[in-house]
Amino acid sequence: MRKTKLFITTTAARTLPFFKGQARLWNETFDVCAISSEKEKLIDFAQTEGIRYCYMPMHREISFFSDVCCLLRFIWLFIKERPYVVHGNTPKASMLSMVAAWLTRRPVRIYMCHGLRYQTATGNLRRILMFMEKLSCFCATQVICVSDGVRNQLVKDGLCKEGKGKVVGYGTAGGVDVDYFTRNAIIGAPDKRAESGISKNAFVFSFVGRIVKDKGINELVAAFDKLSQDHDVSLILVGPQEKDLDPIKKDTEKTIRDNKHIHAVGRQNDVRPYLAASDAFVLPSYREGVGMVLLEANAMGVPCIASDIIGCNDVVKEGVNGDLVQPRNADALYLKMKDWVEHREHVTELAKGCRNYVLSRYSSEDVKWAYYKELKSLAGYKA
Repeated sequence: MRKTKLFITTTAARTLPFFKGQARLWNETFDVCAISSEKEKLIDFAQTEGIRYCYMPMHREISFFSDVCCLLRFIWLFIKERPYVVHGNTPKASMLSMVAAWLTRRPVRIYMCHGLRYQTATGNLRRILMFMEKLSCFCATQVICVSDGVRNQLVKDGLCKEGKGKVVGYGTAGGVDVDYFTRNAIIGAPDKRAESGISKNAFVFSFVGRIVKDKGINELVAAFDKLSQDHDVSLILVGPQEKDLDPIKKDTEKTIRDNKHIHAVGRQNDVRPYLAASDAFVLPSYREGVGMVLLEANAMGVPCIASDIIGCNDVVKEGVNGDLVQPRNADALYLKMKDWVEHREHVTELAKGCRNYVLSRYSSEDVKWAYYKELKSLAGYKA
């Protein structure tokens, strides 16, 4: 019996690991094909998951000629292959594949919204990004959002009809691999506190992500620098600095270099030892689809301080697995960090429930089966 074709589209193949393990499961029922740019990463993902692939060169940024060419390629591919389900992800690939699927009348058109990029944009760029979202939502038969906040904002901004958007389970795209993000999995790993020369009694904050403005790095460094003047604290920054796209302030760069209590370790293949070395995780971001790194920290038993924004307040519940602060406010962040340092018993209590919180809602195994059930339902398969 021939399988129903399901095409997954993303702008860049580096984002396909959202569906690690899921694509292999989907392929038991569907004939799954991943479509993306970054050919080597695409092939690697497809071979790992045991699915087909189709290389499609796409640019993340707006490029009229390239985008029109990609749209025509999508249309031709869908006419030729006739997929029953088209599953669009990331802004560019979603818009192009949803428009192509709508024009070629593909029966099930799923736009998966991982976040709202337009929220931190201004002027014409914001208007263009909002139009892209609206077009993707219009062409889709179902809009699946990674969090309630994303879904509600799409509706509030008039980009998606009330009944078209939904969240599967508690949200996220793939959940957290709780067998990987656990302290038991890194027994014997190097002690990052000792490696960095951090005292045993110091209160350690950590951050994992791109070292850019939109992640709130300027506010984080300013708040920590003030706190470190009269408290025994350290800050571990894990992630690459992007100086060409959304750079941090020069003053912030200088503080990172000069403050001996800030340890910028760059990109790391394994962030777990750094999370394990932390008393608290901080994400003062301006924009998130869903704060996966917060859940990964929680899975390691580390409570979080995060911005009170969509994507963070969807996963951080105050008094349960962390606390929230006003975004773009270094003073508010400083006061919260200071409060945690001076009231360690509060942090200890939060830490006790963090892992169970993730296990009960965001285990990748549970999320995988929830999406599989949803896809089969949308494609008309009986449960």
